[in-house]
Amino acid sequence: MPEITVWTKQNRAVLDQLESNGRFIADEGFIRRELEDTADIMLFIYRWLADHMPAADRPADARFPVWVSYEKEATMSPEPGYAVLELRVPAELVTRLDIAKWTRITNNSYIPADDADEAEHNRYLQELGTDNIRAVMTQFYPEIRRKIIESWDRLFDDSIVLGSTSAYGLMWEVKKEWIQNAVL
Repeated sequence: MPEITVWTKQNRAVLDQLESNGRFIADEGFIRRELEDTADIMLFIYRWLADHMPAADRPADARFPVWVSYEKEATMSPEPGYAVLELRVPAELVTRLDIAKWTRITNNSYIPADDADEAEHNRYLQELGTDNIRAVMTQFYPEIRRKIIESWDRLFDDSIVLGSTSAYGLMWEVKKEWIQNAVL
C-alpha cells in the first residue's frame, strides 16, 4: 500500500493525546476550542463535511476529519501552543478536498456544475433580491437553501474545477506511528 507525506498544524494538546492514546481524532470540543467565536457557524459546515466525506476507513468513534496539507509550505507556520506534524500515511486514508470549492462552502455559496449553471443560479438570486449567504443562513428561502447545500456534494467531484486545483487533505485520525517529525 503506497504511502504519502502530509503535514498538519495542531494544538500541542494533540501531541499529549497522541502520546497517551497513540492516536488523535477531532471532536466537537476540540473544534469549539480552536474556532472560538465562529464555532457555531463553522460546526454547521463541518458537520455537513463529516456526513458527506467519503468514509474510507472511518473509525467508529471519528466524528470530524483532521485537516492535512500535501505541501509543507502550505501548512500554517508553528506558533506558541501549536506544532506542525509531518506524517507518513497510507495514501488511501487521505481524501482530497478542493480549496476553491471548500471556500465556496465556507462562504455559504453555491458550487456550480459549470459556468451556465452559475449564471442561472446568480440570475435567480438577483430576481429574488437575495444572495447565497442570506438564503443559507435564514429560513426565508428554504428551496434555495436546499439547492445551495445540495450543490456542496460537488466538493468531492473532481470533474468540476473552479479555477485552481489546489487541495487540502482530510483524514479521520492521526496515529502516533505516522509521525515523522514535529516542529514546535
